[in-house]
Amino acid sequence: MPSDHAGDLQADSLKPEELKMILETVLFASPVPVSLNTLRAVFGEELSTELLRRSLSELAEDWRDRGLELVMVAEGWRFQTRTRYQPYVQRLSLENPPKYSRAVMETLTVIAYKQPVTRGDIEEIRGVGVSTQIIRTLEQRGWIQGSGHRNVPGRPALYVTTLQFLNDLNLRSIDELPPLAESGNPVLPNPVNAELL
Repeated sequence: MPSDHAGDLQADSLKPEELKMILETVLFASPVPVSLNTLRAVFGEELSTELLRRSLSELAEDWRDRGLELVMVAEGWRFQTRTRYQPYVQRLSLENPPKYSRAVMETLTVIAYKQPVTRGDIEEIRGVGVSTQIIRTLEQRGWIQGSGHRNVPGRPALYVTTLQFLNDLNLRSIDELPPLAESGNPVLPNPVNAELL
């Protein structure tokens, strides 16, 4: 009779289907994306990164025709609702997703595409001042953070996007941002955790 005790399972003796079941369970139980290193630690680091990647790819394929999908984002792997089913899930929420002003979205766009940037850089590109509240809103959302200071008089703070920003837009790296349209405005993907557009 199989045991439910993790100590009874040896990573090197796991069958492929059992390995995928453990990965699926760990990913479902985690409230945040799980990195490969963390997943390896679940198995006492006895699994090779190659075997882990292959198993995750197979698991993602197993979920291909379902309402959920297994994706890799900046911070690791996670299950999430497929984009086409998100409106149905959002109806369960009693809270409306936050709506951001045009000024907030323009500021975020400048930071994302020109990072690292100072407040002065943002103001120069946008042609208007950037209020402290705009920067604070983006920091509180976890989408931007300070990343040092520019070595000029006044030493203004430099801002960059965060891993949370990438995760919320389902991106693995900033290089996956869509190209700017000719108008200068990006066509951003619909994020999982917020209504940006």
